[in-house]
Amino acid sequence: MWPNRDDTDRLLEDAKTGEPAAVDRLLGEFREPLRRVINLRLDPAIARRVDASDIVQDVLIEANQRLVDYLKQPNMPFHLWLRHLAQDRIIDTHRRHRLAQRRSVDREQAIARPGWTDESSVSLVAQLVNTERTPASEAIQHELQRKLSTAIDQLDDADREIVLMRHHEALSNQEVAKALDLTEAAASMRYLRALRKLREVLVPE
Repeated sequence: MWPNRDDTDRLLEDAKTGEPAAVDRLLGEFREPLRRVINLRLDPAIARRVDASDIVQDVLIEANQRLVDYLKQPNMPFHLWLRHLAQDRIIDTHRRHRLAQRRSVDREQAIARPGWTDESSVSLVAQLVNTERTPASEAIQHELQRKLSTAIDQLDDADREIVLMRHHEALSNQEVAKALDLTEAAASMRYLRALRKLREVLVPE
């Protein structure tokens, strides 16, 4: 989902010149990945009021303002730094719309979260359910894919987050550990625990 690491490194080198066009090219590569990350994490009720693209724009503006400091001391990969900024914006957006002194968004009709990409859902369902490729089993897998988003929403926040990071964003265990400030062993254990819980929700029988 994220841009190629080598391409990003080249864009970062160009951005170090301070040329606005180079910075625009760099940040532009991450606009769509950030939108997808935010869409999956934005509360459905709040999504009726706030467009994910607006949050993306705020993230990119903040990244532009803080880019010089990041380039001086890049203590994490660029895509993890951007998603960290995005996570802060999501939390702030939820806080503002939940606590605002006006009609609560909780009273509004919820909308469904954006669905996973086919590649993400197929990969995860295949990992959770080991069936032979027969017409009947393929029908079952299609039904499980349909139920996947609902099942993920039933996980607690920590479990849902690590499933999204590993499968939707295709982050490695090392990247997840860095993003969540965990050891790699702890990140791996949390991921396996989340998969067990997801399987219980998705295929309890």
